[in-house]
Amino acid sequence: MEIERKYLIPKLPDGYMDYPKKEIEQGYLSTAPVVRIRKSNDDYILTYKSGGLMVREEYNLPLTKASYEHLRQKTDGILIHKVRYHIPYQDKYTIELDVFLDTLAPLVMAEVEFESKEEADSFIPPDWFGEDVTFSPKYHNSALSHQ
Repeated sequence: MEIERKYLIPKLPDGYMDYPKKEIEQGYLSTAPVVRIRKSNDDYILTYKSGGLMVREEYNLPLTKASYEHLRQKTDGILIHKVRYHIPYQDKYTIELDVFLDTLAPLVMAEVEFESKEEADSFIPPDWFGEDVTFSPKYHNSALSHQ
């Protein structure tokens, strides 16, 4: 189960580049249901996500590089390219700060994952976060791949 909140980031926070990062490329084989392939540095993953906005089922399966490259040619829409920074917050959370590249630049979003819906509902974001777009399906990466 994935429970996360998603926010637009109007201005990048100072020092964000000092945190660990991953370069991500991902594409969608299907958007209903969501079936995604992702290259994250040198890891390759196939993901299935159920419907929903803040709470969704998620299953991840490892892929080989060859499998990823084969499926990459079958994706629908644009390939999303972004750099994800992992920023610790309040000793409990990790902010996943996504800086989108190529056709989706200058979009910047942040996601925070939670252990329960109640925890997500009571989350108070840092002041550098912008609009909460958790409940806006147009900010799902699967939707962004068709812009």
